[in-house]
Amino acid sequence: MKKNNSILSPKVDVVFQILFGEVGSEKITKDLLNCILDEEIDSVDLNQNIVLRRELPEDKMGVVDVLAKINGNEYCNIEMQMTDKKNLIKRLLFYWSKQYIRNIKKSEDYNDLQRTILILLANFEIGSLKELGFHSRWKIIEEKERKIILTDDFELNIIEIPKVHRLIKPTEKEKKLKEWLNFFDNPESKEVSDYMKNNENMKKAKDKLDVISQDEKIRRLAELREKALLDEKEAEYTGYCNGVEDGIKQGIEQGIEQGIEQGNTASKKEIAKKMKEENLAIDLIIKLTGLSKEEIKKL
Repeated sequence: MKKNNSILSPKVDVVFQILFGEVGSEKITKDLLNCILDEEIDSVDLNQNIVLRRELPEDKMGVVDVLAKINGNEYCNIEMQMTDKKNLIKRLLFYWSKQYIRNIKKSEDYNDLQRTILILLANFEIGSLKELGFHSRWKIIEEKERKIILTDDFELNIIEIPKVHRLIKPTEKEKKLKEWLNFFDNPESKEVSDYMKNNENMKKAKDKLDVISQDEKIRRLAELREKALLDEKEAEYTGYCNGVEDGIKQGIEQGIEQGIEQGNTASKKEIAKKMKEENLAIDLIIKLTGLSKEEIKKL
């Protein structure tokens, strides 16, 4: 088999899931989580993730995330997103709530609901968070008097990858997280090679990435995901351009109509004549000027 020298991007969600969500990647995932969460992670269980190499058909691409059970009784859902989405924050709350209620069965008590953490790794900046740093942590608090946290069951961590390069004086924990984010950006950079000398888990992640980059099914899944993202962007851009074009056309027509309404018959004929010279359709000229077809033909 011919070796493919190009390495897959860890920011493509299917690649990210294989690196951090497969059984056997517990130490790698634990290292990343210890950089993000405000607690020490003792154990990570990845048994609830689908096995992409075996279980995901090429024609069933959907949102792919990593679900980790941490410290035996808490759930952490990690999302890698390449592009911004409409109603992003509502989507995140929806994802969190689905995982939270998944922890309890009909016959169980509400006390059986487990703490659930959602982590978003965003490959873009979020407009509503432009005043914040690259890593923001959200909880439910009482905001009027004492700023008390209502419950530890909810926690949302948002990490905006592009912002990390503005970090001037990072803490030790932020430094380590920045190293992982640089790994996501360019796992083959000299900078990342230097990190791996002191981080065995990042070295394991890079070695695994090298291996899966040679797997034809995984490459195909990654290519399909990247194509889907590009198609989505193209559709959004086309919709935007069509909207602008329609708006301009509508504005021109409204402007012409207003000008004509304010003018006399002579000016209407002058406008109609110029419109004929521009090869505008007769029906459109009739609509805009109010002149008859015969009057327009004589011009």
